[in-house]
Amino acid sequence: MSMINKKLEDFKVQAYQDGEFKEVTQDDVKGKWSVFFFYPADFSFVCPTELADVQDHYEAFKEMNCEIYSVSTDTHFVHKAWADATDTIGKIKYPMLADAAHVLSKQFGVLIEEDGLALRGTFILNPEGEVKAYEIHDLGIGRNAEELVRKVQAAQFVAEHGDKVCPAKWTPGEETLEPSLDLVGKI
Repeated sequence: MSMINKKLEDFKVQAYQDGEFKEVTQDDVKGKWSVFFFYPADFSFVCPTELADVQDHYEAFKEMNCEIYSVSTDTHFVHKAWADATDTIGKIKYPMLADAAHVLSKQFGVLIEEDGLALRGTFILNPEGEVKAYEIHDLGIGRNAEELVRKVQAAQFVAEHGDKVCPAKWTPGEETLEPSLDLVGKI
């Protein structure tokens, strides 16, 4: 079953962000673009490389009015311990959500029930809280934040220009397409 256009359901989780604990709810997500970036576990192997890559692009996301929410089934206490123990994670400025009760992992369909871990799922939500793009990877396959930036840019472009679509590898400023009968079979 596709997650496209599925609305974010009500939730309340603890988070660790930039040296502080806080609560994050559905209301915090409304009104801006969001990326929910699920990963299996703190203190692991591929995960810190991905979270660092997203941090390296965090300013680009902020410039697009897009918040990043990394999510694992660890607690907010474990997120803090990981940030304290690892320079790479200590540099992260975006909220690290604690999904120990598996509320978000189940809602987004990424929970590995028998392990209590989340698959590597990336979900782009519009300001209304609807999923506009997503991908789910197996545990050993890392993701690319540069491509994620491009996907958010494309989702925002399509939302603003409903009569135009973005072709493969599109980046801002490049030509888009306006679907019409004249284009069928000619691209």
